Amino acid sequence: MQTIKRDLLKTISFAALHFGVAFTVAYALTGSIAIATSIGLIEPIANTFAFYFHERAWRRVDGRAAERNNRVMTCCSIPIAR
Repeated sequence: MQTIKRDLLKTISFAALHFGVAFTVAYALTGSIAIATSIGLIEPIANTFAFYFHERAWRRVDGRAAERNNRVMTCCSIPIAR
């Protein structure tokens, strides 16, 4: 549960940063606060959802890699006398 909370907090901070960047670029290109605000809101919202699911997918990939490594180590390990 903690990783979901962390991913959500990272997603929110990323969304705030992304809004600022999108607004600034759109305003620099158009000179319109209204258009820049619209682009600044719509584009980061869509990207934020994509980012959240991207993070979750990579966490799943990392988990599978760790699981695969553990299987190899368990299967092929040789006890060492101490």
